[in-house]
Amino acid sequence: MSAPHPTTAYPFDARPLAEPLAPGAARGFVDELRRAGRLPAGLSGPGVFTVAFAVVFAVAAGSMLLVMATTVIGAFVSISEGSGLVGALLMLVPFIVVGALVSLAIVAFFRGRRAREERLYRLDRFARANAMSYLPQFDSPGLPGMIFSLGSSRQATDLVRGERPRFVEFANYRYVTGSGKNRTTHTWGYVAVKLDVPLPHIVLDATGNNGLFGSNLPQAFHKDQRLSLEGDFDRFFSLYCPAGYERDALYLFTPDIMARFIDNAAALDVEIVDDWLFLYAKRDFSTLDPATWAWLFSVVGALLDKFAQWARWRDERLRAGDSIPDASAPPLESARAGAGASAAGAASVPFAPPLGALRPPPGVAPQGRRLQRRVPWVPIVVGGVMVLWWILSNSGLLAVWFAD
Repeated sequence: MSAPHPTTAYPFDARPLAEPLAPGAARGFVDELRRAGRLPAGLSGPGVFTVAFAVVFAVAAGSMLLVMATTVIGAFVSISEGSGLVGALLMLVPFIVVGALVSLAIVAFFRGRRAREERLYRLDRFARANAMSYLPQFDSPGLPGMIFSLGSSRQATDLVRGERPRFVEFANYRYVTGSGKNRTTHTWGYVAVKLDVPLPHIVLDATGNNGLFGSNLPQAFHKDQRLSLEGDFDRFFSLYCPAGYERDALYLFTPDIMARFIDNAAALDVEIVDDWLFLYAKRDFSTLDPATWAWLFSVVGALLDKFAQWARWRDERLRAGDSIPDASAPPLESARAGAGASAAGAASVPFAPPLGALRPPPGVAPQGRRLQRRVPWVPIVVGGVMVLWWILSNSGLLAVWFAD
């Protein structure tokens, strides 16, 4: 691995994540979010809190009444049988235990609620300290990355956004697939960086976070789109680009940029799509852990300095006919016929570009906008074999087979 490259220093202040809070500050912040209609559904509002407390209180009260009735009846029986005061007190033990458990449940409820309030407040203060903004929750972000179009109940949480030197968003993301017993919640952390121009769809699949059956990404891509780059890059990433865009990928991933990704983002999957760059990992990014934020800020800071050269990229396939003078048009002299001297001078200005010198407009031709996907057969086959084995095991057919 090459030595780390010096990068521009960007503000980073992690003190709000851990420093002591003023009493009531977190509660006041949550009340402000509630008034503004920005309070996440997961944090109990007045109505939800009242219902939850009523349910807990009803269950606890019912249990207490049952225990009290049993205890009182048992005490009278014990005394009448001559077992004395000790026996009556022993029969109060269930009442004491249930009361203690209910008390602990109530304390845990309030502490959990306070911890969630403090989390919101700390992340908001952290964002402000680093010239950014905080948004507790955003449903269905609609970003073009591969994880944002899958499943249902799509939700980004704890979004920390910055506008300078370009738009950057750090967040956690959840979506759900399946239903019933097969319902699965998928957890991701992502960083979204806005680029200057649309670029070809390129995916860097980090080899260091792959699982038993290969890539941990939710989508698979055709092998013929895999591009091998020079040096050690292939040890850390598998790069996929659309067919015919190999030269463009080499233009974008120069040796210095490859070194930046290896040195700073080798643990992350990367996707470039439209005018966005995404960094993914199957873990929360927006947390109260200063070390996680220091790492993410260093990754983004290392890459930001190199995005300017990507802004110069143009797709030659978009060299549209209307960007180049029409060769079938009348000759310049005949077009000037009958025109005044001023018109002739304007048509022959000395700084007019030569034919064919106009650059294509920013953008990507249709064939480069999305990679071709493939079905990940290996996990499907393995899963099918496991399901078949379970069916045969529970049906008794295996026992019959081996008995023969």
